[in-house]
Amino acid sequence: MEFFCYHRDRPGSTPLRTQMVEEHWTYMDAYAARMIARGPTFTSDETLTGSVHILDLPDATAARAFAFEEPGYQAGAYRDVLLRRWQNTLGRTMWEFGDGRPDSDRFLVLGFSEPSTDPIDLPHGDSLIACGPLLSDDGAVVVGAAVLLEAASADAARQVLSPGRFTAIEVHQWEAGGRRTS
Repeated sequence: MEFFCYHRDRPGSTPLRTQMVEEHWTYMDAYAARMIARGPTFTSDETLTGSVHILDLPDATAARAFAFEEPGYQAGAYRDVLLRRWQNTLGRTMWEFGDGRPDSDRFLVLGFSEPSTDPIDLPHGDSLIACGPLLSDDGAVVVGAAVLLEAASADAARQVLSPGRFTAIEVHQWEAGGRRTS
């Protein structure tokens, strides 16, 4: 079962997150083989705003344990957690996407919709890194979409989701994450 997890930072928590980076990475290392995508979100001045993890786990109990046992969450770095079933419509990980284009930035686009059992029309294209619907716990109801992509700007990234289908759309700057090796 695939899950989308977005820990949203508590305002002013960047020093705490920076202090805890090794604990965070050590925790995430235990899930490395299950990761589809991961990485921080941030503002234009590079202030951290959250942490995205998309991963394959056995069930909702395991997903909740992953989200709420994360060291930064336990220490109070995050104001809330968005945890939803998800479906990897591209069938690949962010590592299979490659290095991308030098003239593009990366974004997380979240679209929230009224609950529906109707399938959701998701974007297509070679700029998508990861894409899928946000689902109810049983996977039967669509409540939104989460897309990681490359785009020239936040406005261009926002256009990947149809405003007529979603009641709210959020765009966050994002970068591929993981333990730094250099």
